Amino acid sequence: MASQSKASLNSNYYHQTCPQAEKIILQTVYNASMHDSKVPARILRMFFHDCFIRGCDASLLLDSTPGNQAEKDGPPNISVRSFYVIDDAKAKLEMACPRTVSCADIIGIAARDVVTLSGGPYWNVLKGRKDGRVSRANETINLPAPTFNVSQLIQSFAKRGLGVKELVALSGGHTLGFSHCSSFESRLRNFTSLHDVDPSMNNEFAQKLRKKCPKSNRDRTAGELLDSTSSTFDNDYYKQLVAGKGVFGSDQALFSDYRTRWIVESFAKDQSLFFKDFAASMENA
Repeated sequence: MASQSKASLNSNYYHQTCPQAEKIILQTVYNASMHDSKVPARILRMFFHDCFIRGCDASLLLDSTPGNQAEKDGPPNISVRSFYVIDDAKAKLEMACPRTVSCADIIGIAARDVVTLSGGPYWNVLKGRKDGRVSRANETINLPAPTFNVSQLIQSFAKRGLGVKELVALSGGHTLGFSHCSSFESRLRNFTSLHDVDPSMNNEFAQKLRKKCPKSNRDRTAGELLDSTSSTFDNDYYKQLVAGKGVFGSDQALFSDYRTRWIVESFAKDQSLFFKDFAASMENA
């Protein structure tokens, strides 16, 4: 996903120029997460949505101008929230070490910190990323959709230099968070001419979701948690997939397809293996 050479990145990049950088970011992320439990999921999603377009360059933070609609206003990003956490960390860093730490590095460090604070693994973030100046809403079409099948997912991740194991490990980021009905309601009614409900979905779970997302749903806040322990970073997401309780079609597809099923099963059985592979995949992002 990186738009620049990995060789130029270094985990000690700010060692001399801003030694307190990671401490300042962690404190900011911790305070925000204490005030709003949705912050961890939102920051992790922000990281992925930024990195999938033009690499991890913080171009998602740029605002639209009269002559250009920016990434943050592209359809999949309308629901990306908590930009204020990154802005707050940047303001504090500007006071401590002016014009030194990039926003791209802040997002990368913050994503690691929300995972660790939620009970997940820790990894050394490679730093030295430069901030991008190009941000185009129409490029958000390159984000993987919640309706993708495994072939589409593999292709999407391969474009960013990520393999099948990394695809399954990074999908585990869905252990944090919530989805609105619009991202999965196509699985609940008129799925195909043969099946009203997606047959890969657990029947009881499907009925529960149909109640939460009625046909003429006017409640914009309605939706479902992406796993049953949505504020804890754990391997419950994979256990849900094994039980047929993946919320997105793209999540459940990982268990339905022979190319990814064995990885889902191994992560469902062994949380420490998932943590190790998730951390390694984030370092490659």
